[in-house]
Amino acid sequence: MDVLKIVAEGVVTSFRYPHFALSVQPSFTMPPPATIYGHICSAVGDWIDPSGIQFAYHFTYAGEAEDLEHIHVLSASSGKLPQTNYPKVLEGNVNPFQRKILFQPRLTLYLNRVDLLPAFKRPHYAVVLGRSQDLFSYRSVTTISLEARDQIYLEHTLLPFEMATRIPSGLVTLMPRMLDYYNDRQPIWERYVTLNRRIYSNHANFLHFEHDAYLADPEEVTANGFARGLIFHSFLGD
Repeated sequence: MDVLKIVAEGVVTSFRYPHFALSVQPSFTMPPPATIYGHICSAVGDWIDPSGIQFAYHFTYAGEAEDLEHIHVLSASSGKLPQTNYPKVLEGNVNPFQRKILFQPRLTLYLNRVDLLPAFKRPHYAVVLGRSQDLFSYRSVTTISLEARDQIYLEHTLLPFEMATRIPSGLVTLMPRMLDYYNDRQPIWERYVTLNRRIYSNHANFLHFEHDAYLADPEEVTANGFARGLIFHSFLGD
């Protein structure tokens, strides 16, 4: 299977955790699929049909920190601006909050759409991941051929929820799979497993099924010969 392999690095990033509006803003430890879809569209320069696109990734960061930010909470107003005859249409308050940020993030993104190579070679918009100010740089954009292997390792990646009972580690996380741009950008949620450590397929608690074979990146191999396994997802549901 031929795929596009994109390696990108940044200084900081943050992936907004939903349902928090004031005081604190946690971050996912990995980019949600909706963020990956937006990143692809940014490189292309337009919304693209998500059907048929499959992706996998490896994501790491060097550390975490808290950043102090503020937002302006505005509401409609009336009357005049002080000492003027100009109408006052808005008023509000400044609300500080703490945002969790990830320091020195690194993303290796795999896409089954090798035809998108030119878009990532010359991205249409500024390369960001997470917030609009979280600038990234592409360190390499190549095509590679994946191999089917029985012995792999998985680490720092996103796995389907169904694998939660098959692996010895991981955290079940509810993430936005897509945003419905025809319905006020409402998120479409999906459960995933975030894996923040390395596990090997020969681990005693790694449950195999008959005829299991995994796609692996032959360029990312450990000293004991295990290649990086890749579990692909779709934006329209697995």
